[in-house]
Amino acid sequence: MATRTWAPSLGLRRLPTNQKGRAWVSEPIRSEDSRPPGQNRRKMNQLQALLNDSLIRTKHVENAAIINIKERKVCASTFGFNVPPENALNLIYAFYENLLQVRRGGLYFKEKYYKCVRADKHSIYLQNPDGGLIIVKTKTFILVATYRVGMYPSVCVEAVEKLEKMLAAYFDCPGGPENLYVKEVMKPHPGEGEVLVKVSASALNRADLLQRRGKYPPPKGASDILGLEAAGSVAGLGPGCKGQWKIGDAVMALLSGGGQAEYVTVPEGYLMPIPSDMTFIQAAAIPEAWLTAFQLLHFVGKVQKGERVLIHAGASGVGMAAIQLVRLAKAIPIVTAGTQEKLKATTNAGAAVGFNYKNEDFSEKVLAFTQGSGVDLILDCVGGSYWEKNINCLSTDGRWIIYGLLSGGEVHGDLLARLLSKRASIHTSLLRSRDKEYKERLVKAFTEDVLPYFSGRTSPRLQPLLDSVYPLQEIAEAHRIMEENKNIGKIVIEMPASS
Repeated sequence: MATRTWAPSLGLRRLPTNQKGRAWVSEPIRSEDSRPPGQNRRKMNQLQALLNDSLIRTKHVENAAIINIKERKVCASTFGFNVPPENALNLIYAFYENLLQVRRGGLYFKEKYYKCVRADKHSIYLQNPDGGLIIVKTKTFILVATYRVGMYPSVCVEAVEKLEKMLAAYFDCPGGPENLYVKEVMKPHPGEGEVLVKVSASALNRADLLQRRGKYPPPKGASDILGLEAAGSVAGLGPGCKGQWKIGDAVMALLSGGGQAEYVTVPEGYLMPIPSDMTFIQAAAIPEAWLTAFQLLHFVGKVQKGERVLIHAGASGVGMAAIQLVRLAKAIPIVTAGTQEKLKATTNAGAAVGFNYKNEDFSEKVLAFTQGSGVDLILDCVGGSYWEKNINCLSTDGRWIIYGLLSGGEVHGDLLARLLSKRASIHTSLLRSRDKEYKERLVKAFTEDVLPYFSGRTSPRLQPLLDSVYPLQEIAEAHRIMEENKNIGKIVIEMPASS
């Protein structure tokens, strides 16, 4: 027997009709729909255009409608094709509860009976003497279409794929910022133990610039879309998630790539809650920079109370985070930067003293400030050109941590002998290529030990420093600003409001 699944009735609102009195689009009324009317109209227009351009004008199907699974309603349909609300619910339930019954007994749709020809968890093909019915499901939508003999209904599968696309920062070949543009790409789906995040904001890092130039490819298996951090809300949960997060949670994420897009998938252990008094734009400036600084200081450098820490590029995102984390550890932050404006910003963030590396020898200044004893720990993202000055101002048994090579990696001189004479050690560290277990341990430690200090009710209070905010469409300009070292703090990329 054909399946007739019970479904509650939903109110139906008829939109403006044509001269013959037939509705162009029908949809159930939802008073709890919180999206602004403009966003609803834009989405409706997009779905309507998809039906017209991909299906009806190609004459591969007769009529079609799109059903939003989560909202349980018809959100767009073709001319005169009004899907009753109980039929919309039956189609949703057919996939989730009654697929086996549909395979065996067929389906009633708009008071007509259709025999099942083929069915799986993504599509159902049905026929009756008058024609056929195809139903295609994605994570978000169900598309239903009627067709006659001689038509090509399989095109519905391709049409539905267009519903699952998103905007992302992209480049076709390595080069300058001018190679960047916004591209429509396939929306990711969360895998085992992953969470789908609807991104509200991401942020730039030096690694993005290197990747764009072709000098820093993403780790194996990571997204090739730029972006190592993001903030947004949980939009989906993959199989195997442990229940730590739920749909709608405000989260920020450490990423191996993919953050500069409307959606990104993240292992659930890489997510952190956003403090209630913090915006998505502020939160986007935290994960990569602050976790990098935290890792360098505590996981690698083992910073101790009272130690002196020299932080190069003090006005960068990592630098500003490191200054505050050194203070939190009750150690003494000393910085270098390239302009007086940047040095002033580092002082405001808590630096004990700062030196302009462009017009003074920072190693001499550091030795003078420390009364000849030097610094215990150096956080160095510059590399080759700084080696001799770093050794000069490094204390006996000091630790020099290299986490970037802005000036290159070549060293000319007797580095090893100088290092040996001070019993000093060199450590190197990259965060992006670390394994999953390491990153989860890092995120957990940061969440427990540092994240509470971003709340306005704590002392000391930590806060990310924002330089500027650019919309995704201006991603190339944001890269130019960072490439020219004009930023003080983080450059944030904001996703389109209609995403």
